Amino acid sequence: MSGFPSLTAVAPVWARIGLLSFGGPAGQIALMHRVLVEEERWLGEKRFLHALNYCMLLPGPEAMQLATYIGWLMHGVAGGLVAGLLFVLPGILAIMGLSWVYAIWGNVGPVAALFFGLKAAVLAIVVQAVIRIGSRALKNGVMISVAAASFIAIFALTVPFPLIILAAGLTGFAGARAGLPQFHGAGGHGKVGAAQVDDAETLLGEESPEHTRVDRRRALRVSVVLLVLWLAPVALLFALLGPANVYAQIAGFFSVMAVVTFGGAYAVLAYVAQEAVQNFGWLAPGEMLDGLGMAETTPGPLIMVTQFVGFMGAFREAEAMPLLAGTVGGLLTTWVTFAPCFLWIFLGAPYIERLRGNAVLGAALTAITAAVVGVVLNLAVWFGIHVLFGEVRHVDQMWLHLELPVWSTINFSAAVLSAASLLAVLLFRAGPITVLSGCALAGLALNYAGWN
Repeated sequence: MSGFPSLTAVAPVWARIGLLSFGGPAGQIALMHRVLVEEERWLGEKRFLHALNYCMLLPGPEAMQLATYIGWLMHGVAGGLVAGLLFVLPGILAIMGLSWVYAIWGNVGPVAALFFGLKAAVLAIVVQAVIRIGSRALKNGVMISVAAASFIAIFALTVPFPLIILAAGLTGFAGARAGLPQFHGAGGHGKVGAAQVDDAETLLGEESPEHTRVDRRRALRVSVVLLVLWLAPVALLFALLGPANVYAQIAGFFSVMAVVTFGGAYAVLAYVAQEAVQNFGWLAPGEMLDGLGMAETTPGPLIMVTQFVGFMGAFREAEAMPLLAGTVGGLLTTWVTFAPCFLWIFLGAPYIERLRGNAVLGAALTAITAAVVGVVLNLAVWFGIHVLFGEVRHVDQMWLHLELPVWSTINFSAAVLSAASLLAVLLFRAGPITVLSGCALAGLALNYAGWN
């Protein structure tokens, strides 16, 4: 490890990754591979994919956790904190600024028109995510069945998202124990970047640094500190304000989300949309789409949209100084969303370093990824209904609980803009920033023409 750069020397590289981390988890992972593996050669392909596959099994944003894992590999707990915090800091600042703009001017014509266009682009990007994840995960009939069952469960039966993921993971575990080949090789990431770098040719090399060895005392100390930092504010809010207070609800809900939301950003958003819109009433379906548009156009993990959700929830409930209340709600959301991510890495990573190529973990990931396809498809359908139609009707019969569009309320401007966005991302391979900016400008044009 002689000649290995210091934490101070590598911090600017992590800052650059944080500032450039647009485009969702796939783009962020590709960016990290290009910078850390291909350019800096801090670690090789096998180490990178091993860390990534572990992060995919965790609840929470896999790209942020991957940055934390690699930072920990290089410089221990301090390195993991620096890498993880610098990855999310630009997004925290950007989403908070946009939340203020939305709260103050969101209903003003030009701003509303910008977000009208963004909704169509977001719908196309989510559909693209369904296709991308599905092409990787649904390699056989069993995986297609898992995805279909997951879609039906969440769309028509309102089965909670955590139960769907738990069932998928157990299915993958059982399939691996039974030796079924359908559960192997479909769920992880394969080749990530253009250049494949051997571990032996990198600064980390093939051996594990001393600080990555399993140390139960050190793991216990770190875990206790992080648990207190995460859960003490939650307990304090419940004790002082009561469970009906919006801050207690935000802290409690997003703490639960941090534990149970497996499967990547879009799967998490399906769960957040279901709870924040339908159960808590913190924001409307269209506003959830606006928040996702913000997250798509700013650096950092897409899960930063939760900060907007917490901001709007506290903003709406405030009796005085709503912008300050919204700011506190947004920052509280971010705290309880990301604090557990450091816990999962610092507690689990030393053990995961000993489990390279574990077949049971891979099979669980395979089934979970297939289930995520169905969950994200539900998100695309839900967004589509609320983007394209002015009204929805609810069907509640026996076990069925459906939201269906009222076809006579279709918004033709939104339909045309959504179709154009789909063509741009699927046929012409346009990037998310291009599609989002183009649709925002189209929304402005439609507004001035009086067509939206």
